[in-house]
Amino acid sequence: MTIFLFFVLLFVLVLINVPIAIALGTIGVVAILVDQGTSMLANVALVMYDGATKFPLIAIPLFIFAGAIMNTSGISRRLIAFASALIGFIRGGLAMVNVATSLFFAEISGSAVADVAALGSILIPAMKRKGYPGPFAAAITSSSATLAVIIPPSIPMILYAVMAESSVVKLFVAGIVPGVLGGLLMMLLAYWFARRFNYPVEEAFNPSHLWVSFKDAAWAFLMPVIILGGIFGGLVTATEGAGLAVVAALFIGSFIYRELTWKHLREAMVEGSVQTAVVMLLVAASALVGTYLTEAQVPQRLAAAIIELTDNKWAVLALLNVFFLIAGLFLHSAAAIILIVPIVMPVVNAVGVDPVHFGIIVTLNLGIGQQTPPVASVLVTACSVAKADIWEVSKINVYFIGLLFALLMMVTYLPFTALSLVDLFYGN
Repeated sequence: MTIFLFFVLLFVLVLINVPIAIALGTIGVVAILVDQGTSMLANVALVMYDGATKFPLIAIPLFIFAGAIMNTSGISRRLIAFASALIGFIRGGLAMVNVATSLFFAEISGSAVADVAALGSILIPAMKRKGYPGPFAAAITSSSATLAVIIPPSIPMILYAVMAESSVVKLFVAGIVPGVLGGLLMMLLAYWFARRFNYPVEEAFNPSHLWVSFKDAAWAFLMPVIILGGIFGGLVTATEGAGLAVVAALFIGSFIYRELTWKHLREAMVEGSVQTAVVMLLVAASALVGTYLTEAQVPQRLAAAIIELTDNKWAVLALLNVFFLIAGLFLHSAAAIILIVPIVMPVVNAVGVDPVHFGIIVTLNLGIGQQTPPVASVLVTACSVAKADIWEVSKINVYFIGLLFALLMMVTYLPFTALSLVDLFYGN
């Protein structure tokens, strides 16, 4: 009965717009008081502190900070210029530039919201000036930014690895093929829209312009090589790679492009601090809730109930996909991972699903949740930048959501889509 009241209270608090971290912390404390009495309150601060100080979590503020520096030091603008020179000659090329730049930016920031805020402020006005409808510009910017949660380094993947006690590096490797495949499919869908609605050609192909833009962005291209090369080469951990991302962004922005002023650096630090505080408060509050649920044996009971219903792993994955898609409607990805993953992992392990495979499934599910109202954090950010109505944008975005769902089904039922590179590098 306490568990039922627990989730009812959580749902009520979310509905009345209480911040999720505060809601989680509140119900965690109330549940402990009801079940265990006031003597256990002394452990609340210790549990929250321990949950928020795990070593892999250090990567989150560092990747956020690196993305903020990129946005204020001219790195993002140069990446867009190169992508435009490369594929801008194709009809609907600027929409494809949007996708291609998101793919690249995702390799450094790891955050879909950071992606859409940084690139959308540049690309959405440019697309509107070229004659693209505002809702289409917002939809493709929002959906392509979601690739940031699939392509390494990904902040949701880091959170999942901590909650599921899985390998961050293997998750990063597993996200490469689905992320690139998703980007290519989005480009094809953008081309279909462009042909159907006669969207403009950005510019004629000019080899000299391509070469100039490549040279201008060459230093920016080194960032993912340094970060991912170091991580996958075993030279650094994912956390140390995040530190390398910050150092590289500072060096390139300050000494190569010379656009990173003290004012810009302060703005990046404030932006990174605010985003980090939101995530880490969620982590700390969820640690409290997770401890209570574990002591109440909720994960074990859920596992037993599902396995009693079916022990077929494909049927279990179908049920979990529905569960996470519904959760994504109401919870931010970080909150959903932190709250739900520890509960369902016993089920996943019991039916023999690879935790790395399941991590990509979870990430894709919650990426779709970033596009589906009422929460839809990434979609709301894109609509805000584009000054477009969310429902008008959603009428177009449904095509891109359908594409992401098809990718989810492919990853779920064709596991080699995600695990082929993991098996290649790390063995079966």
